[in-house]
Amino acid sequence: MRALLQRISHAKVSVNGKVIAESGPGLVILLGVGHTDGEEQALFLAQKISNLRIFEDQDGKFNHSILDISGEAIVVSQFTLYADTRKGRRPSFTDAALPGTASPLVDRFVELLSAQGVATQKGEFGAHMLVEIHNDGPVTIWLEK
Repeated sequence: MRALLQRISHAKVSVNGKVIAESGPGLVILLGVGHTDGEEQALFLAQKISNLRIFEDQDGKFNHSILDISGEAIVVSQFTLYADTRKGRRPSFTDAALPGTASPLVDRFVELLSAQGVATQKGEFGAHMLVEIHNDGPVTIWLEK
C-alpha cells in the first residue's frame, strides 16, 4: 500500500461539478493499493499517518501530528501510484490491485484512520475527480508498507 501525503491549508474534491469532500487544514492522502495489500498495511498506514509529526509548532519545527492540530484528511484512491514506467512510454499498472480488491481496502483504510481520531472524508472510488489541493509548505511525504 502506498500513500502520498500532502499537507494542506485547504482542499476539495469534486465529481461532475459537485463537491463531495472539502477540508483544511490537514492532509490529502493519495492512496494506492497493491495486489498483496490487506488489513495489516491499512492499519499500519492509518496509525503512522495519524501520528506523523509533519505540522509545525510555534518555532516552525515539525512537532505536531494531524491529531495535535485537530486537522482533517481527505483520502483519494489513486491506482496510478503503482505506475511502472521502466519500459516503453506508457505506464503499466499491473502492480495495482483490481477494483474489487482495492475499493473495500480504501474504505477500510478510511475507517481505520477515522478510528485513530482523524476526521476523514474520501473521494469517489473509480470516478474522474477534480482534486484541488492547496499544498501547505509545500510538504509532501511518501509512505509505503
